[in-house]
Amino acid sequence: MRPIDRRATPRDGSDEPKGFSKYRHARKDLIDRLGQYCSYCGTRLPASLAVEHVRPKKPNPDLELRWDNFLLACTNCNSTKGDKDVVLDEYFWPDKDNTFRAFVYTEGGLIEVNSDLTDDERELAQSTIDLVGLDRTPANDPAVADRRWKNRDEVWTMAIDARQDLAAQGTETLRKWIVNTATGRGFWSVWMTVFADDQNMRKRLIDAFPGTSKDCFDDECRPVRRPGRAL
Repeated sequence: MRPIDRRATPRDGSDEPKGFSKYRHARKDLIDRLGQYCSYCGTRLPASLAVEHVRPKKPNPDLELRWDNFLLACTNCNSTKGDKDVVLDEYFWPDKDNTFRAFVYTEGGLIEVNSDLTDDERELAQSTIDLVGLDRTPANDPAVADRRWKNRDEVWTMAIDARQDLAAQGTETLRKWIVNTATGRGFWSVWMTVFADDQNMRKRLIDAFPGTSKDCFDDECRPVRRPGRAL
C-alpha cells in the first residue's frame, strides 16, 4: 500500500481554502494530488475512482465534506470498507503511516502482513487488510467477482519481465519505459517490491507516482518509519 501525502486543503482562485458543497467535487483535486489510483489497493482507474471517506459519512455527517477525511478508492475497496464507522487507531492509513512497511507482496497477486513487524503492528496490519479485503483470492472469493488479486498478479509478471530485461540491457530508455508502464498499470507496491534491489528504479517510482510520501524513505529509497507515526 503506497504511503501518500494528500497535503493541505487546496485553495481557490482567491487563495482561500476550498469548500466543497458536495464531496464528489473533491475528486479532481484528489486525483491531481494523488494520481488516478485507489489509495488502498493501488489499482489505476481513470474513470471510476470514488471519493472515499476515511471515516464513513453516514455515521459521521460532520466529516462528509472534510478534505482531511478524503481518499480515493476503487469499487472493491470502497464497498468492502462499507459504512461501518472505524476507530482510526485500529488500522494503518496510507495518508498517515508508512503503509509500504506493513505488507508483503508476492507472486500470484498475494498480500500478507509483514512478519518483521511487532505483534501489535501485525495486528493493525491484518485489520487493515480485512478492512478493505486486500487478501481476497479465488480461494476465499469463489465467485471471483473481485479481480484485484488477478490484476496484481498480471502486474507482478510484467515487473519481473521488466527487471530481467533491465538486467540484460540497462538503458535509460528501458528505465523510462518501465516507469511509464508502472504508472499506466498502477500497483506501485508491486513494482517497488520487484525492484527492491534497484535504488535507481525505486527512486523513479517514488517520484513518478503523484503524492507518494517521500518522508517514508531514506536516501537509498528504503522504507523508514513515517515521522511522528507508529509505522
